Amino acid sequence: MSLVAIKDGMRGYLAEPATPNGAGIVVIQEIFGVNAVMRGLADRLAEAGTVALVPDLFWRLEPGVDITDKTDADWKKALDLMNRFDVAKGVEDIQAAIAMLRARPDVRKVGAVGYCLGGQLAYLTAARTDADASVGYYGVNIPAFLGEAANIAKPLMLHIAAEDGFVPKPAQEQMIAGLKDNPNVTLHRYDGVDHAFARPGGAHYDRNAADLANSRTADFLRRHLG
Repeated sequence: MSLVAIKDGMRGYLAEPATPNGAGIVVIQEIFGVNAVMRGLADRLAEAGTVALVPDLFWRLEPGVDITDKTDADWKKALDLMNRFDVAKGVEDIQAAIAMLRARPDVRKVGAVGYCLGGQLAYLTAARTDADASVGYYGVNIPAFLGEAANIAKPLMLHIAAEDGFVPKPAQEQMIAGLKDNPNVTLHRYDGVDHAFARPGGAHYDRNAADLANSRTADFLRRHLG
């Protein structure tokens, strides 16, 4: 497990398996940077045989952001970074991370998994990059990009929190209506849970919903990256 250069001044956290299974996954950060939660996700993927890379997508604003969801100060900083973040540049950075994984001899296919801001970026990864499969958890502001839904030609799975404080129900319905006719898109909505229900240790963590979503993600990625 190490920090690696991806391009220009951009770095990422790389978790390498002892016995590779041929899959690579770009783990797309939340608004808290490449923090312990994201690194832990990458480590667990590596334990299962997948090469996992967490690119530092805030590198143009502030390299090396590593904060939590535990204090008001961290939330203030995280929301400021999100508001200043260039989404289009972020997707370009994800494509660079995908290319880096594809160049490895132990990787045959590359997918992406993102959370929160990363959930939105996972949707755009499916629409704008050559990822073989993408998964987004409680992605924010996806309705603003539904005009790109027709570009999704590879498998995409989205997990929606029914009581998401950042994605109100009208926005959820827009997402469902805008994506339901694309055969490459799978949508799952989880009743009674809020944003970040799959973040261990988070205020809204729901073990049952998280376990179900994570098992669906694992099956989905195994099917499309295997």
